[in-house]
Amino acid sequence: MQWSKTAGIGLLAAFCACASAQISLTSAVDLALRNNPKVLAAQASLDKAKAALSQAHDAYIPSAGVAGGYGGSTGVPLNVPVVFSISSQSLVFNFSQPDYVRAAAAGVQSATLALQDARDQIAEDVVVTYLSLDNAQQRQAAMQQEYAFATRLLRIVQDRLAAGQDSQVEFLGARLTADQIRAAQLQADDEIVTLSDHLSRLTGLPEHTLTAVSSSIPALPSLDSLPGNAPDSVGIQAAFASAKSKQEIAFGDARYRLHPVFSFDANYSRISTSHTNYPLYYPGFQGNKHLSDNALSAGVSIQIPLFDRGHQDKAHESAAEATRARFEAEEQRNQFFEGQLKLRHSIDELQANSKVAEDYRDIAQAKLEAVMVQLGANAGDPNKPQLTPKDEQNARLQERQRFVELLNMQFQLSQAQVNLMRQTGQLDPWLKAAATQPAATSITPLPH
Repeated sequence: MQWSKTAGIGLLAAFCACASAQISLTSAVDLALRNNPKVLAAQASLDKAKAALSQAHDAYIPSAGVAGGYGGSTGVPLNVPVVFSISSQSLVFNFSQPDYVRAAAAGVQSATLALQDARDQIAEDVVVTYLSLDNAQQRQAAMQQEYAFATRLLRIVQDRLAAGQDSQVEFLGARLTADQIRAAQLQADDEIVTLSDHLSRLTGLPEHTLTAVSSSIPALPSLDSLPGNAPDSVGIQAAFASAKSKQEIAFGDARYRLHPVFSFDANYSRISTSHTNYPLYYPGFQGNKHLSDNALSAGVSIQIPLFDRGHQDKAHESAAEATRARFEAEEQRNQFFEGQLKLRHSIDELQANSKVAEDYRDIAQAKLEAVMVQLGANAGDPNKPQLTPKDEQNARLQERQRFVELLNMQFQLSQAQVNLMRQTGQLDPWLKAAATQPAATSITPLPH
């Protein structure tokens, strides 16, 4: 996903205004893709792969250098008295070099896919964390209502116990219910703190307490709308591209021996025989004005490696590494498709369980409405069954409990759907579509 720098700067500026803030889903994903170390490391790997490809091409580009020095000598000249020289070398042709270039190109492809895979993984982590945080916030609000009903029920049962209308067991049961809800509240509070911290670290804002905005979460696509036979994930494509790169390296290493290497060399040198006894050993330089102090050479050299055990063993190592990388990529593909099949079946089960939880919630809601109707209709009529405030609180408690169970089941389903969306390549389009919504880029400070 591509996001404008102006939007990112605006997001950061908004966060500087307050240490506690609400953040939309797409804003969290945007910040994470900009700041997460895993994404930045994958980008650095891609830059390295591009540099390696340039280096493979640069073997054909002549390199040039200057060397110089001046001094005296006695005795037999050990070398030509060069004052300075300019030399240039380049590769003209090598049977292995095209393989190395293709290996570097495959490395760039692998690094590009690995970067996209890292972005998808971080996006999935942010989305799942955001959905979990939103779910925890909704459960916290529901349990606050539930705890209020439980404490009200406890007071009613306590009064009825004092009046001899309820037993001690009923009082202890009401107290247990209130204590259980309170413990669940504390657990939800801890979960919210942990999820908020994780989300802030994913987005690169560890100093902020973040809360989710339910309205910024777009509807998840149905299972039927996702591709049935999804192609390889970008992670698997990256693995096969890496295996191809290693295979090309193995080809290049195998073509080293008995294959000629053509190189170009050029050199210009300035020679000075002063302060040396060079003319003494080479009389042609004494007083011969026709000899120049300039030397120039250019040509193509040919080298044919005949025997090199080091390169031969290196070729065997490269071939084994390429074979291992290919088999690992195939194993990764097998595990991917097996996991995707299980995930699709688990989503079917989660959808069914979510529907059951929704039915339970609807039944509890209907019972609560029925109790409220009976409380109003039967009041003061001794000929009809009399309901008490205790029945009302029990119905309200049951409805809230079923609602919390439904929230948990819906989150499990959403988490599985997001995972499948990433595997089928649909997470990125879904987030891009969500980014077009006005609420998707808003950040609202929490009230003080």
